[in-house]
Amino acid sequence: MLHKYEQNGLKIVMDVNSGAVHAVDQLAWDILDHYSDSVDNIIEILKDKHQEHNIREAWSELKELESQGLLYSDDAYMDKVLNEKREFHTKALCLNVAHDCNMRCGYCFAHTGDYREERKLMPFSVASRAIEFLLESSGKRKRLEVDFFGGEPLMNFDVVKETVLFAREKEKDYNKRIGFTITTNGTLLDKEKAEFTNEYMDNIVLSIDGRKKINDRMRKFTDGSGTYDDIMPRLKSFVASRGDKSYYIRGTFTSNNLDFCSDVLHLADEGFKEISIEPVAAEPGKGYALREEHLPRIYKEYDKLADKYIDYYERGKGFRYYHFLMDLDGGPCVYKRVSSCGSGVEYFAVTPDGELYPCHQFVGRKEYLLGNVWKGIINTKLQKEFSENTVYHKNKCRECWARFYCSGGCQANAAAFNNDLKEPYDLECKLQKKRIECAIMIKVYEKINN
Repeated sequence: MLHKYEQNGLKIVMDVNSGAVHAVDQLAWDILDHYSDSVDNIIEILKDKHQEHNIREAWSELKELESQGLLYSDDAYMDKVLNEKREFHTKALCLNVAHDCNMRCGYCFAHTGDYREERKLMPFSVASRAIEFLLESSGKRKRLEVDFFGGEPLMNFDVVKETVLFAREKEKDYNKRIGFTITTNGTLLDKEKAEFTNEYMDNIVLSIDGRKKINDRMRKFTDGSGTYDDIMPRLKSFVASRGDKSYYIRGTFTSNNLDFCSDVLHLADEGFKEISIEPVAAEPGKGYALREEHLPRIYKEYDKLADKYIDYYERGKGFRYYHFLMDLDGGPCVYKRVSSCGSGVEYFAVTPDGELYPCHQFVGRKEYLLGNVWKGIINTKLQKEFSENTVYHKNKCRECWARFYCSGGCQANAAAFNNDLKEPYDLECKLQKKRIECAIMIKVYEKINN
């Protein structure tokens, strides 16, 4: 299977199964439109555009790529993935240490932090048991991950701190290493919390939506006031204090800012080097939701952002945009390519009461409750359902050129919008494909221009 597209003056051909990406000229581009024909038929079809000897030469070069498995290659993964039996070992936990928040964001999937239940904080007894569960159920894995999440996790900073220190001691007994991340709105990042975070957190995700008017429209304090003026100086100061340790700025764009490229560039101009602005996932009836009619505008905005991304690098102002980061040489393993984040199989969210869900976006949906940190996975049937939900198990994904890049999309969105884990959210698919095209174009451009 091939995928062809043009962007930024480049003609790009992707061989889906091998992962090979080719930048081609007009002649090769035209030949590939008729590649299943004989070379003589292709010559007849293209005789008014190209000379015969050039067609024969280009056709031979394309045939050589095919013989090398870089064009129209076979799928080497499907039988292996569908038939191999795998053991399930936990890799990562999302600890929802705070089902509460000091902000009231208009698009919050967690219902302003309480997940449509009682506002509560996770006690240390649950958090420490979650660490033990992770270590005990991780099999031979040496590197594990824990993300402190909410609501706003810094509302429960004492437990975050105690849990990290507990884990650092406990991991020694298992000869393992836990990498820690925290996702925060930044409003509570005082000196003490910043120093602790810089010492112990491998990564930190900082939330802000971009320009002041955009951020303050959706991200408000509980009294209804905007958060930008409070958050921006805190984030800039914190990032400066972090040195070369990992972080990224994470925002959301809605129908209110379809010109989201301006928000990305605003954050870049403020000095942030690691940026992600994500499309909101919301029911079409919501005023801020993204809808089908917005797609042409969004596509143009991604094209604009890709061009600006290149321009910023060429002017020495480069930054990294999460959705444009792609490794065309190595990349993730086979199972990561076909099964996405591992939610419900090797990655779980833990509620303040110790319940286990497939990920933080499933929390509160009792039909997706998997177990708890004391007894482990109880609903093994549901875990098996998640494990058997690769791109080869989804009809829509099997024939999609983007399947090895998006890995089947977000299962939480599939459940939320289609009530079916095997039916990807269509709008997400379309946005993902556009971002993939932009990311690959940037890689091709960099390769050509060194």
